[in-house]
Amino acid sequence: MANRQQHAAKLELKKQNTFAAGLLSERFPQVTGMVIHMTYYQNGINPVLMVRTLNVFPTSPAYFKMDCMIKGCDNGGFDLTPVIKGMIKDRKKEKKGSMDCKGKVDMVSGDHASVEYEISIKYGKAVR
Repeated sequence: MANRQQHAAKLELKKQNTFAAGLLSERFPQVTGMVIHMTYYQNGINPVLMVRTLNVFPTSPAYFKMDCMIKGCDNGGFDLTPVIKGMIKDRKKEKKGSMDCKGKVDMVSGDHASVEYEISIKYGKAVR
Protein backbone atom coordinates (compact mmCIF):
# COMPACT_ATOMS: atom_id res chain seq x y z
CA MET A 1 0.00 0.00 0.00
CA ALA A 2 2.84 2.42 0.82
CA ASN A 3 4.42 1.79 -2.59
CA ARG A 4 1.15 2.65 -4.32
CA GLN A 5 0.95 5.94 -2.39
CA GLN A 6 4.59 6.76 -3.18
CA HIS A 7 3.98 6.05 -6.86
CA ALA A 8 0.86 8.24 -6.89
CA ALA A 9 2.79 11.04 -5.17
CA LYS A 10 5.61 10.81 -7.73
CA LEU A 11 3.11 10.92 -10.60
CA GLU A 12 1.39 13.96 -9.09
CA LEU A 13 4.73 15.75 -8.64
CA LYS A 14 5.68 15.02 -12.25
CA LYS A 15 2.31 16.34 -13.41
CA GLN A 16 2.82 19.54 -11.40
CA ASN A 17 6.36 20.01 -12.76
CA THR A 18 5.16 19.48 -16.33
CA PHE A 19 2.38 22.03 -15.86
CA ALA A 20 4.76 24.53 -14.20
CA ALA A 21 7.19 24.26 -17.14
CA GLY A 22 4.60 25.84 -19.45
CA LEU A 23 4.25 25.25 -23.16
CA LEU A 24 7.14 25.32 -25.61
CA SER A 25 5.45 28.22 -27.44
CA GLU A 26 5.34 30.24 -24.19
CA ARG A 27 8.90 29.59 -23.00
CA PHE A 28 10.60 29.53 -26.39
CA PRO A 29 8.38 31.33 -28.94
CA GLN A 30 11.12 31.27 -31.59
CA VAL A 31 11.09 27.44 -31.68
CA THR A 32 8.64 25.85 -34.11
CA GLY A 33 9.55 22.24 -33.38
CA MET A 34 12.08 19.87 -31.91
CA VAL A 35 13.03 16.21 -32.25
CA ILE A 36 14.90 14.42 -29.48
CA HIS A 37 16.38 10.97 -30.21
CA MET A 38 17.57 9.11 -27.13
CA THR A 39 19.18 5.75 -26.51
CA TYR A 40 19.03 4.57 -22.90
CA TYR A 41 21.86 2.32 -21.71
CA GLN A 42 22.18 0.18 -18.59
CA ASN A 43 25.05 -1.81 -17.15
CA GLY A 44 24.59 -5.47 -17.91
CA ILE A 45 24.53 -8.13 -20.59
CA ASN A 46 22.09 -6.23 -22.83
CA PRO A 47 23.26 -2.62 -22.51
CA VAL A 48 20.61 -0.97 -24.74
CA LEU A 49 17.55 -0.58 -22.58
CA MET A 50 15.41 1.53 -24.91
CA VAL A 51 15.50 3.75 -27.98
CA ARG A 52 13.09 6.68 -27.91
CA THR A 53 12.18 9.56 -30.20
CA LEU A 54 10.26 12.57 -28.88
CA ASN A 55 8.62 15.03 -31.24
CA VAL A 56 8.10 18.34 -29.45
CA PHE A 57 5.58 20.80 -30.88
CA PRO A 58 4.80 24.40 -29.85
CA THR A 59 1.77 23.03 -27.98
CA SER A 60 3.94 20.50 -26.06
CA PRO A 61 5.05 21.11 -22.48
CA ALA A 62 8.54 22.61 -22.18
CA TYR A 63 9.48 19.86 -19.72
CA PHE A 64 12.62 17.98 -20.70
CA LYS A 65 13.42 15.84 -17.67
CA MET A 66 13.24 12.11 -18.38
CA ASP A 67 13.04 9.58 -15.57
CA CYS A 68 15.68 6.90 -15.17
CA MET A 69 14.37 3.63 -16.57
CA ILE A 70 16.19 1.47 -14.01
CA LYS A 71 13.77 0.08 -11.44
CA GLY A 72 14.56 1.30 -7.97
CA CYS A 73 16.61 4.32 -9.06
CA ASP A 74 16.18 7.04 -6.46
CA ASN A 75 16.46 10.72 -7.47
CA GLY A 76 17.82 9.86 -10.89
CA GLY A 77 16.96 10.82 -14.40
CA PHE A 78 18.20 12.89 -17.27
CA ASP A 79 17.46 16.62 -17.40
CA LEU A 80 17.94 17.93 -20.93
CA THR A 81 16.63 21.41 -20.02
CA PRO A 82 20.07 23.07 -19.66
CA VAL A 83 21.20 21.53 -22.96
CA ILE A 84 18.09 22.73 -24.80
CA LYS A 85 18.20 26.20 -23.22
CA GLY A 86 21.83 26.57 -24.29
CA MET A 87 21.04 25.47 -27.82
CA ILE A 88 18.18 27.97 -28.10
CA LYS A 89 20.27 30.78 -26.59
CA ASP A 90 23.00 30.14 -29.18
CA ARG A 91 20.38 29.36 -31.88
CA LYS A 92 22.00 25.99 -32.57
CA LYS A 93 20.04 23.57 -34.71
CA GLU A 94 21.64 20.24 -33.73
CA LYS A 95 23.54 18.77 -30.83
CA LYS A 96 24.69 15.32 -29.75
CA GLY A 97 25.82 14.28 -26.32
CA SER A 98 25.45 11.91 -23.41
CA MET A 99 24.54 11.98 -19.72
CA ASP A 100 24.93 9.62 -16.80
CA CYS A 101 22.18 9.08 -14.27
CA LYS A 102 23.16 10.58 -10.92
CA GLY A 103 20.58 8.59 -8.96
CA LYS A 104 21.15 5.71 -6.59
CA VAL A 105 20.02 2.12 -6.95
CA ASP A 106 19.87 0.04 -3.77
CA MET A 107 21.85 2.65 -1.82
CA VAL A 108 24.80 2.34 -4.21
CA SER A 109 25.58 5.34 -6.37
CA GLY A 110 27.44 4.81 -9.56
CA ASP A 111 27.11 4.40 -13.27
CA HIS A 112 24.03 2.21 -13.57
CA ALA A 113 22.47 4.02 -16.53
CA SER A 114 23.21 6.61 -19.19
CA VAL A 115 21.59 8.18 -22.21
CA GLU A 116 22.94 9.36 -25.55
CA TYR A 117 20.90 12.08 -27.21
CA GLU A 118 20.58 13.89 -30.51
CA ILE A 119 18.51 17.06 -30.48
CA SER A 120 17.30 18.90 -33.59
CA ILE A 121 15.55 22.25 -33.24
CA LYS A 122 13.62 24.19 -35.89
CA TYR A 123 13.27 27.92 -35.53
CA GLY A 124 10.70 30.29 -37.00
CA LYS A 125 11.47 33.54 -38.73
CA ALA A 126 12.97 36.18 -36.47
CA VAL A 127 10.40 38.73 -35.33
CA ARG A 128 11.62 42.31 -35.02
